[in-house]
Amino acid sequence: MKGLAFNSMRYGKRYRLINFGEKYEFEVVDIKVGDEFTLKDLFTLEEYNMSDLTRFGKGEDFEIREI
Repeated sequence: MKGLAFNSMRYGKRYRLINFGEKYEFEVVDIKVGDEFTLKDLFTLEEYNMSDLTRFGKGEDFEIREI
């Protein structure tokens, strides 16, 4: 895994995640137990959980970076 680890992610910060060729840009709006976060998409303003993005595993290109 390149980039940041889940435990380095902070409330209110913005990140870019790449997984299986898909790119997501989001802000962390809530930190839950373990590696679960509530995220707000920066483009659609939709809220979803980190588990929705990693539901099918982590691809070889999995990367999280702060933006």
